[in-house]
Amino acid sequence: MTRIDHDSPATILLIDDHPLLRRGVAQLLELEDDLELAGEAGEPELGLRLAGELDPDMVLLDLNMPGMDGIATLKALREQGYAGRIVMFTVSDHEEDLVAALRSGADGYLLKDMDPDEMVRQLRQAALGRMVISESLTALLAEALRSQRNQPAAPDIHSLTQREREILRELAAGLSNKLIARKLDITEGTVKVHVKHLLKKLNLRSRVEAAVWAVQEGVDK
Repeated sequence: MTRIDHDSPATILLIDDHPLLRRGVAQLLELEDDLELAGEAGEPELGLRLAGELDPDMVLLDLNMPGMDGIATLKALREQGYAGRIVMFTVSDHEEDLVAALRSGADGYLLKDMDPDEMVRQLRQAALGRMVISESLTALLAEALRSQRNQPAAPDIHSLTQREREILRELAAGLSNKLIARKLDITEGTVKVHVKHLLKKLNLRSRVEAAVWAVQEGVDK
């Protein structure tokens, strides 16, 4: 689900086990006209139920919670059919947590110690369908993907068709499949097929890896 109605606020469900943090986020969002806290949950199970009931545009999800952790909650949200944006919100700047979250399908990864104004800016970008990552983590992500990529040959841009290159550039810009489809005037299903093919050709495991590689190689220019 990518937002197309910009006249109404983007609705957010916050799932985090720290009451003080939830209150702080609520107070921050109260100051914004285009972002609205639709609900909050202190435990993953309640968060899953509220996601089904409220169908928010975005879920802001803590990574480290007792019981069901953030990655398991993310997967459970997708399994129950939630199609909105899921952004991890955490204190962890560890490489393995960042990569695990993005490979599990997170649409973003934001650190809790970020500046409030920057957080609001990133949430707005996420509501528009873009991938968001705390700026301090982008270099870490690039290095992590470079070191963890075990493949027989380096990705070769020349193996892609012209359409696949166009889609790769949009992936590098952080666009979702729906936004890419709209921009290129093709169906979302066609975009998904092209993404699958280009990942296979480039020997990459996810759209995030493809996006980071494209930026590194200057393909996004």
